[in-house]
Amino acid sequence: MKPILLQGHERSITQIKYNREGDLLFSVAKDTVANAWYSVNGERLGTYNGHTGAVWCVDCDWDTKNVLTGSADNSCRLWDCETGKQLALLNTNSAVRTCGFDFSGNIIMFSTDKQMGYQCFLNFFDLRDPQQIEDNQPYLTVPCSDHKITSAVWGPLGEFVIAGHENGEINQFSAKSGEILKKAKEHTKQINDIQTSVDLTMFISASKDNTAKLFDSTSLDHIKTFKTERPVNSAAISPIMDHVVMGGGQEAMEVTTTSTRIGKFEARFFHAAYEEEFGRVKGHFGPINCVAFHPDGKSYSSGGEDGYVRIHYFDPQYFDFELEA
Repeated sequence: MKPILLQGHERSITQIKYNREGDLLFSVAKDTVANAWYSVNGERLGTYNGHTGAVWCVDCDWDTKNVLTGSADNSCRLWDCETGKQLALLNTNSAVRTCGFDFSGNIIMFSTDKQMGYQCFLNFFDLRDPQQIEDNQPYLTVPCSDHKITSAVWGPLGEFVIAGHENGEINQFSAKSGEILKKAKEHTKQINDIQTSVDLTMFISASKDNTAKLFDSTSLDHIKTFKTERPVNSAAISPIMDHVVMGGGQEAMEVTTTSTRIGKFEARFFHAAYEEEFGRVKGHFGPINCVAFHPDGKSYSSGGEDGYVRIHYFDPQYFDFELEA
């Protein structure tokens, strides 16, 4: 089936995220706006206007009531999903790189970049306490002086945050005390993306070291490795099959010197158990920056350096295969 092409951004896409039901898809890019789309037909539902810099991250809560965005304009903003009204503005000293709601939708976390003389911080706010929002005072701030956080997600039950760093390290930060509960160092270069499985028991990390790796969320045990011959910008785990999809490409500055064919900008499917590649999907005119599976597992989306979001529908049964013993 022909992919649905979503054209609502003028610059490269930085992150895409489905809501829990999968009827909405949120996209953010380097062009200051966050968009909400109907995933079934690609129609644009609306735009969240207010940021003045590139928007790096987006998340929506469990019941799709609120949307959270983090931007290079040194702010993290909370929006009403339905009306597009800005509910809260949290100012920071440096760009907001990652953000997310916990399972309850009451606690938000976001991390800031290490730049302009400021170090990287991981901040936690409780939305049930309006005073925290008003005073711009998080109930917990965790400094990360060594290596900045490049991607982060909530772990099971909202007890900790799993963060990937620019040196390839993965840490678990407690949401109550801020202490590091566990560490893992399986990657050799920066981690570009972390996404969890639908039941939060596993997560997959995509790295500049040309691999994506599957981990156990609680113990941080390394389970599987998926190797490619170029940096992996994003990876997602299928909610219904033993599949992972990965998107990547070269660094943006090197892209202009090679043709699309050599640039290898396809989304790549790997079997989660056998670690073998079994399918590729073409489409973008540049590196893929982010991928996400629909919660029903029957489609996936990708956002690229070319500024487009593509929704690809497929029958996962065709993708299932048994390796000969």
